[in-house]
Amino acid sequence: MTDSGRSQAVDESTEGTAGHIRGDEPEARGRRAGLVMTLVLGGLTALPPLSMDMYLPALPEVTSALGSPAATIQLTLTACLMGMALGQLIVGPMSDRWGRRRPLLVGMVVYVLATAACAVAPTTELLIGCRLAQGLAGAAGIVIARAVVRDLYDGVAMARFFSTLMLISGVAPVVAPLIGGQILRLTDWRGVFVVLTVIGVLLTLVVWRRLDETLPPARRQDGGLGQALRTMRGLLADRVFTGYMLAGGFAFAALFAYISASPFVVQDIYGASPQTFSLLFGLNSIGLVLVGQINGKVLVGRVSLDKTLAVGLAVITLAAGALLLMTSGVLGEVGLVPVSAGLFVLMSAMGLAMPNTNAQALMRSRDAAGSASALLGTSTFLLGAIASPLVGIAGEHTAVPMALVQLGCALAAVVCFVGLCRPWRRREADVAGTA
Repeated sequence: MTDSGRSQAVDESTEGTAGHIRGDEPEARGRRAGLVMTLVLGGLTALPPLSMDMYLPALPEVTSALGSPAATIQLTLTACLMGMALGQLIVGPMSDRWGRRRPLLVGMVVYVLATAACAVAPTTELLIGCRLAQGLAGAAGIVIARAVVRDLYDGVAMARFFSTLMLISGVAPVVAPLIGGQILRLTDWRGVFVVLTVIGVLLTLVVWRRLDETLPPARRQDGGLGQALRTMRGLLADRVFTGYMLAGGFAFAALFAYISASPFVVQDIYGASPQTFSLLFGLNSIGLVLVGQINGKVLVGRVSLDKTLAVGLAVITLAAGALLLMTSGVLGEVGLVPVSAGLFVLMSAMGLAMPNTNAQALMRSRDAAGSASALLGTSTFLLGAIASPLVGIAGEHTAVPMALVQLGCALAAVVCFVGLCRPWRRREADVAGTA
């Protein structure tokens, strides 16, 4: 099928099934995707952020306990992040071949074992290795949760479900450091991993008891590594899929730039207290979650996903441009309040961009949802990992690099969306096909 033909078929499927579970799925399967399904998939999506951020308050203690430099201990975060990126490329194709349950359960068991090993690791080197394994296994939750949503939903119903998942996954990075801090009041840094191990065990049991297989044998892919690579190459050859993947990845990179730079920007440059920083970080996360819910509950089904995505990317770009003007001194001496307002707008607009890029990309990959989800997740983590260190390239006493990285990522997202997705051409082809 040609690119235009495939695009037209996807658009017709989207319009014809908007707000409904795909017609080839039994109605009972759709009913099962209720509250329990939301909580299970939300828990799987939230587990990696919990694994990363609950550990953050313990970093100084780990440095002294293991007698390693702070830069070496930082590698425990890098290893976990790399594991999450690479693990998705492994687990995604596996789930397309063997179904969702088996790879997910294996990944959860390995996650529990790796996390327990982190709790007893005697050296920094072993802790880094265990964190890498923890990230590789934890990636199963991210990639398979998205694939399960694609198995069950299509069109705007899928976008709604992604917005609901954002409510859970968006709260996780906010509460995780708070939970980690409270754990450290009762025990040492190893206790953080003990709690994560318990969470992993409970989530594994819930998945085993409550999450049914969502990929029927008839829709599974045969073949080994070669077939997986061919599938991914075919997805990347789809210009529109790649456009949505890159647009979402660059938008998330702008978010990563904020997460990496905001502690220094808010506290060191603008003189805010740690408590004020925590409050502002929480407010920005709440803005993202609320806009995500507005997207899922109000806009989806009334406004096309492409139009909503376009607005989200436009707002992110304008907010990043305003932040660059404020931080560079073009508008004179600017205090914390205007900069915080710009960051709040940028973060909140992510609630329009992130769910809709995922939904639109996955709608083009019905028969390879695991591989597509893996590419989406890996590109997001890799672009975020590239953007994060760039924000400190000029030191810790200027916020200009943060704003520059955010604006560059936002503009790149817009270029990918306009240049590769070309939503107006797909709409014209759809209209011409129905004339």
